[in-house]
Amino acid sequence: MKFHWFHLMPYTDLPDDFREKNRSVWVDVNSRLFDPLKGHGMYHDFLDELEYADQVGFDGICCNEHHQNAYGLMPSPNLVAATLTRRTQNAKLVVMGNSVALYNPPVRVAEEFAMLDVMSGGRLIAGFPVGTPMDTVFCYGENPATLRDKYREGVDLVVKAWTTPDPFVFNGKYTQLRYVNPWPRPIQQPHPPVWIPGGGSVETWEWCVRNDFLYAYLSYFGYQRGRQVMDGYWETVDRLGADRNPYRAGFLQFVGVADSDAHAEELYSEAALYFYNRCLNLFEGFANPPGYSSVATLRKGITGQVQAAAQALSDDLTWKDIVDRGYVVAGSPQTVVDHLNEMADTMNVGHLMLLLQFGNLPKERVYENTSRFIGEVAPKLRDRFDEWDDKWYPTQSLPAEAQAQPAPVGDAKGSMRDLAEGER
Repeated sequence: MKFHWFHLMPYTDLPDDFREKNRSVWVDVNSRLFDPLKGHGMYHDFLDELEYADQVGFDGICCNEHHQNAYGLMPSPNLVAATLTRRTQNAKLVVMGNSVALYNPPVRVAEEFAMLDVMSGGRLIAGFPVGTPMDTVFCYGENPATLRDKYREGVDLVVKAWTTPDPFVFNGKYTQLRYVNPWPRPIQQPHPPVWIPGGGSVETWEWCVRNDFLYAYLSYFGYQRGRQVMDGYWETVDRLGADRNPYRAGFLQFVGVADSDAHAEELYSEAALYFYNRCLNLFEGFANPPGYSSVATLRKGITGQVQAAAQALSDDLTWKDIVDRGYVVAGSPQTVVDHLNEMADTMNVGHLMLLLQFGNLPKERVYENTSRFIGEVAPKLRDRFDEWDDKWYPTQSLPAEAQAQPAPVGDAKGSMRDLAEGER
């Protein structure tokens, strides 16, 4: 099993009366609540936490894309990942990802992802989400009825741009380009691993299997509620005759490691309640515009993550609710191990993405949670699924000692200042 440290970068200073005064944390949230000076500190704390996860041994560090919200301060995950290329060396950079339908033309994604792969020494995992309806429809004005079709055409263009050595013409329904010839090209050949973050679309399951993409279910509500979606995915894998390799699947889980179950409440309850009662304060009118969910998904009875959040969180949750329902796996290391073993047994997921920072969890507690997970939980799970070959993880990355390192500040040989002083 592989472990990936996921950061949402939530705004950590929303007021206590946020829900009473804001109908949604997304789209039309009161922008006056954002303090740029506090945001400056938050961004640097968040980057420190991601870099720390690399240092202590996580397999991947994850960022994502959202717009006009206090739930996650990452309108550009590529900026975050570019920063991380300079101060991390071991963890893969899991960009989950670029909402391809929002890029015009999508070949921009091929270029920027190739830059990240080269800058990081071949450590990129390329994520392509459809994007929530808030981000895509209400913030960026995409048509929900054509969004998924446009998205898939965009992903096809990106992959073709990476794998076609000569300039080519692309004449799609949504994008027409006379010359497609992106520079740079990625280190990983034929292209970086492709992960598709999903919320339960039936068509996405089949598309992932047919294209050999990893399907990652990014759930707010834990593995107990995630089983229906993952069961549907594995049924699709079986129907299409693919193998049940657990590494073709990923799942996101909130986790809090403590000395005991009671200690977990002391450490994590405030942050969890902050996340579920403020960061997921969603207006149901934004959750599922007509055309966003396919007919097949509706017939399957699957509710998307955003719609489920808008419906399920209409009342304040308690810590007991959050833990009993499995939204957050929290407790002693053994409690966490037991729950994650159950998840592995029932969901067959080889790539576990972990939210070890959530809500307004303080930085020192994030570090503690991170170090305890990798030191006391991960070793007891690491050998799960060792019998399978992981084809969805970078294998062509440069070793740490072969990666270019930033020169010390003021010690850049050959700079214009050095040349000028030499001439004098």
